[in-house]
Amino acid sequence: MSRHSGTEVLRYTAFSADPEGGNPAGVVLDASGLDDAAMLAVAAELGYSESAFLTRRGEPGDAGAQDGTGAPDNAGAREYTIRYFSPKAEVPFCGHATVATALALAERDGPGDLVFRTPAGTVPVTVTREGAELRATLTSVEPDVLDIAPADLAEALAALDWPAADLDPALPPRIAFAGARHLVLAAATRERLADLSYDFARLEALMHRLDLTTLQLVWRQAPDVFHVRDPFPVGGVVEDPATGAAAAAFGAYLRDRSLVPATAVLTLHQGEDMGRPGTLTVELRADDARVRVSGTGTRIGD
Repeated sequence: MSRHSGTEVLRYTAFSADPEGGNPAGVVLDASGLDDAAMLAVAAELGYSESAFLTRRGEPGDAGAQDGTGAPDNAGAREYTIRYFSPKAEVPFCGHATVATALALAERDGPGDLVFRTPAGTVPVTVTREGAELRATLTSVEPDVLDIAPADLAEALAALDWPAADLDPALPPRIAFAGARHLVLAAATRERLADLSYDFARLEALMHRLDLTTLQLVWRQAPDVFHVRDPFPVGGVVEDPATGAAAAAFGAYLRDRSLVPATAVLTLHQGEDMGRPGTLTVELRADDARVRVSGTGTRIGD
């Protein structure tokens, strides 16, 4: 545990059991005394792509957690209100910080079911123990997939310096949402994905205009295996090492485009090009519009 701006902050990495892999996040388990400016200051001082702040703990079932069908979900789960801040701004949802927070709570209180009240909606999380590791599975809010205007796509490609001919026509560009909005762009080759050097200010301006949290850049290695990268200039970060919110949105995109079966388990590799490899597992269920994202993680020593 460390202190930033006078606040006790835990540091965890998500989607890797190696502290040097995955995506690090700050976790404040009691942020009830912090206002918006203080939470932003902690996130900025820490410098990770996002940090999570638990601002309230509720009683099990006190808010009537619901799934997409209106049926009880995670009955008896421990409930918390959570907020997420990048070094530059609050974001509505962050998958890796959700996983990190769930793992921190599980280490303190034991594995089990949680419900997080996020600005984007209700996100149930289950933490299980697999051997020596804890594994967290989050369930997204109901997703949506939207077209992108040709002019906006052209601007995104120009900011990335990606020729349109380098895109994979089998995975057409779309904006996908599962708690936050992400532009999905598929590279035709692994080499194209690996070569990422973009115009930070130009891409940031476009993302603000389109209300995007990251770009989900992908390359399909196999029918159910993908390599992904996520530029995150709106958060003040060049690239996010492992992005749970984008993974959920990408799962929704694949299902919407009928690119995978209605029931599927997908593996996403992220962070390799940054030297912080991580693995995200995405689960789709035919009887549930929501998307499940799971991974392990570990505490980062002070």
